[in-house]
Amino acid sequence: MTAVPAPRITALVVARNEGGQLADCLARLVFADEIVVVLDRTTDQSARIARHFGAYILEGAWEREGARRNAGIEACTGPWILEVDADERVTEELAAELRYLTAISPFAWHEIPVDNFVGGRLIRHGWGGSFGKPAYPGLFRKGAKVWGPERVHPRLTLDAHKGPRLENPIEHLVDRNLSDMLQRLDRYTTLRAADLREKADPGTLRSNVRRVFTRFWHCYVGRRGWREGGYGLAIAICAALYPLLSYLKATLEDE
Repeated sequence: MTAVPAPRITALVVARNEGGQLADCLARLVFADEIVVVLDRTTDQSARIARHFGAYILEGAWEREGARRNAGIEACTGPWILEVDADERVTEELAAELRYLTAISPFAWHEIPVDNFVGGRLIRHGWGGSFGKPAYPGLFRKGAKVWGPERVHPRLTLDAHKGPRLENPIEHLVDRNLSDMLQRLDRYTTLRAADLREKADPGTLRSNVRRVFTRFWHCYVGRRGWREGGYGLAIAICAALYPLLSYLKATLEDE
């Protein structure tokens, strides 16, 4: 009997009620040797979709993003893990690069560049400040990446042996339109406020007001968001307001 080779790349997807996105995401991951899908308090057809693609499914209820992502990493059996969200798409060029790199890389992790889309428009400039990502540590050896305990944008602990950034980007379908962007800002700041309430020192109003201006400048000028017209301005405003709104929700809602 021929032995089944051990998986080299495990594609990990963590989702909650992403049935509308999951099939297209998983269809781009069939190049991987193994697919693990973590379903957090899911009530839609995500489990059926994941089974169709032969994924190993881990279902449960996790209040915190870091905990569910760490659970997914633990469930992966390959030495290399590709962490992808349901709204991200791996291109053929990126898949080929991932297969090649994992065969030769001596490093512990690599960043993957990101092409961020709002609707059908590619937005290249202005992302940052916990509101969008130009790149992320998406390819890593098991054990090289641990998520922190926060509810949103958890801190990362990464192995020191970082490799070069990949050349081919992943496609990130960030929002459908401006309304989606504003709803995401509201959702993220609510979760961040819950994290802040647990801290002994959530900051001050003065410091968070000051961050509005520095973060706006960083995204709109430093990262050239002005080149994207109205969407660049909207992204800079959302990134700027994120810490202030989080602080206000954390403090005012406690009164």
